[in-house]
Amino acid sequence: MDCKFHTKVDIPLFGEKYGYQNRWMFTGSCFTEHIGSKMEGLKFPADINPFGIIYNPVSVANGLRLLIKNKIFTPDDLIFQNGLWHSFYHHSRFSSPDLKLTLKKINNRMAFSREFLKKADFLFITFGTAMVYEYRLTGMTVSNCHKIPGKEFRRFRLTPTEIVDDYQNLLTEIWQINPNLRTVFTVSPIRHRQDGAVENQRSKATLLLAVDQIIKKFENEKCHYFPSYEIVMDELRDYRFYEEDMIHLSKSAINHIWEIFRDSFINDESITISQQIEKISYALNHRPFNKYTNEHLAFLNQSMQHIKEVQEKFPYLNLEIEANYFSEQLGEVKNRL
Repeated sequence: MDCKFHTKVDIPLFGEKYGYQNRWMFTGSCFTEHIGSKMEGLKFPADINPFGIIYNPVSVANGLRLLIKNKIFTPDDLIFQNGLWHSFYHHSRFSSPDLKLTLKKINNRMAFSREFLKKADFLFITFGTAMVYEYRLTGMTVSNCHKIPGKEFRRFRLTPTEIVDDYQNLLTEIWQINPNLRTVFTVSPIRHRQDGAVENQRSKATLLLAVDQIIKKFENEKCHYFPSYEIVMDELRDYRFYEEDMIHLSKSAINHIWEIFRDSFINDESITISQQIEKISYALNHRPFNKYTNEHLAFLNQSMQHIKEVQEKFPYLNLEIEANYFSEQLGEVKNRL
C-alpha cells in the first residue's frame, strides 16, 4: 500500500515552454520577488517589481498603466513625510531624503521597465490582498502608506467585479503595445493577518474569484493562472514550511513552488543551462579557510574555465560579473603565492 503524505495540485498545461532567450517580467506582492529572484539569480532576463513590492490589484494596475503611458515623475508627484520623499505609486525602497535622487531612481527604473514590458514574453502578476488604502485627500488607491497616519486613508475591500473590470481594460491596453505577451496571474499564499484569519480568507477568496473571471473573459492562450496559493494550501499544509513568524514561507517551501514553476514554464535546454549557472553561483559563494594556497588557486582556475565554457556555448548569457570576480581573485592569489 502506497503512503501519501499530501494531496497533489494539478498544474495546468501552459503550452510552449520558454527559456534564456525570452524576457520575464514579475510584478506584485513579495511572493513575486521570491520567484523572480530565483530567475534573476539564474541569469534569466527578468525584471522584478519596477514599483517595488505591491500587494493590491489596483496599485499593480496603476503602475503598469504608468509604464504604458510613458509617465515621467516630477516633484508634484511626490509627498514629503518623516524626512523622506515618497511616491504613492511606489514601495519605500524608492524613497529618499533627496528629492532629485528619489525622482532619478523612480524615472530610471520606469524607463528600463517600460522598454522591457514592450518586448517581454511573460508578465507574471501576483495579487496579495484585496484590501486597499484610499488617500482621502485625492481619492487615490495607494501602493504604500509611507507611515502617514491611518486617519488620512479609507480602508476597504475590493469586489471581484471591480478587479475584473480594471484588468479587462488593462490587459487590452498592454496587448496593444505587446500583442504577444502572455500574462500569468497568481495569488500569493502568504497570509495578511492585519484583520485576522477570517478577513484574510475573504480577501483571498475575492482575489481568486476575480482572477478566474479575468481569465474567462479572454479565453485565449495569452492569459493563465498558476496555482501557487493552492500548492501551499494543499501540498504544503504544515507549519514546518513556514518561517518562525508562521506567516512567511520557508526556504524549502519557496524551493518547492519554484521547482513546479520551473517545470511548468521553462524548457529542458534552459533547465540544463540553469544547473550550470547554479554551479557557478556555488563557486562564487565559496569562502576558503585560507585562500592563498595552490589548492584554492586551482579552484579559481577551474571556476574561470567553467565560466568561459558556458559563455562560449551560450553567448546570450551575461556572466561578466562572475568572470570579473574570479579574474580579480586569481590576480590577488597569484600575487601572494
